[in-house]
Order: sequence, then C-alpha cells, then structure tokens
Amino acid sequence: MIRYYSIGAAAFVAVLLGVLGWLVLADRDGDRFAQCRATSIAGGSGSIGGPFELIDQTGRTVTEADVLSEPALIYFGYTFCPDVCPLDTARNALAVELLEERGHNLRPVFISVDPRRDTPEVLAEFASIFHPRMIGLTGSEAQVRAAAREYRAFYNVHEAEDDFYLVDHSTFTYLMLPGEGFVEVFRRDDTAPDMADRIACFLDRL
Repeated sequence: MIRYYSIGAAAFVAVLLGVLGWLVLADRDGDRFAQCRATSIAGGSGSIGGPFELIDQTGRTVTEADVLSEPALIYFGYTFCPDVCPLDTARNALAVELLEERGHNLRPVFISVDPRRDTPEVLAEFASIFHPRMIGLTGSEAQVRAAAREYRAFYNVHEAEDDFYLVDHSTFTYLMLPGEGFVEVFRRDDTAPDMADRIACFLDRL
C-alpha cells in the first residue's frame, strides 16, 4: 500500500513540476497581454485570422494589410439580419466610442456573409448608421468564404427562390492588433463597457 502511495505521490510531483515548468517558460515568452486575456482561445497563436481580399463599401478592393493597419474589431454578419447583427454591431460601435473617449482609436469592421444582397452600396448605408469609421466588406462568394475560413467563422445561407432568406452564422467579435494579429475574442453576452475595459488593457500595452 505504501508503495502505491509513493508511486502516486511521485506522479503528482512530476505533474506539478511539469506545470510549474510550463508556467516559467510561458512567463519567459514575455506575453505582455497575459493579464488582459479572458478567453481560452485567445493568445495570438496564429490559428485565427489571416490574409483576405475583399471589397469595401466604396467598391475598392482591399486586403488585410489595408484594413488592419490599426487596432480593429472584426465581426461577420449580414445587413438583412433581423436581430442579432444590428445589436452586436451597435454594441461594437459603442465600445469603439467609449475607447475614443479614453484616447484610443479602434476600427470597427463588418464583414458580410451574404454577398448576394450585401453590395458595397448596401454596406455603405449600413455602416454609416453605426459609426463614421466603420468599414463594411463584401466580395464574391469565394472571397467571403475564404475570409470566414481564416477566422474560423461559421455561416450557412438558407436556400430560397427570392431575396427573403436568412443566414445562420457565428457571432464572435475578434480583436486584431497590428503586428500581433488576433489577440482576443468577444461573445454576445459581453457588454460594450466590458469590451472597452478589456480592449483598453491591450491597447495600453502596445
């Protein structure tokens, strides 16, 4: 019996040392944003976010280099969305305004998952409702699908014979920083003030 306890204790110590070793190595990595993170999928690992080529609300072809030249919030949705998208977009815009009051600039970005209806003209009107600096992006179905894939964003367009159809989609908002890429994700239950506080933590460390 004592032998089994000894083996168990040794195993526990080995695991504990492994965890401590990992923490030490993680600290050595110098993650300056560690205390700002609140989600397990954040961390700038490179698994979320990547290159894309889309069309903005002015009809200009843009890439991630053009859009993400400053801190940005990216949201995938569609303008004909009856409830979720307007609420999330308004919340994101409010978070941007709260950060502006603190002296931080953050670019709100809305990427449409409904390129059939969301033309640049439609996105221009939609974006102007929420924030003067909001960028609306669309593109071909292939371009939109590729961008969504880079951000692990899900969407599914319901089949319909006319223009009255819904699009199922994920509702995450991604915080992107120049030189860092993806650093944090926000969910639907995050409020604008909470988002502003968390985002400020990241921006204060740039």
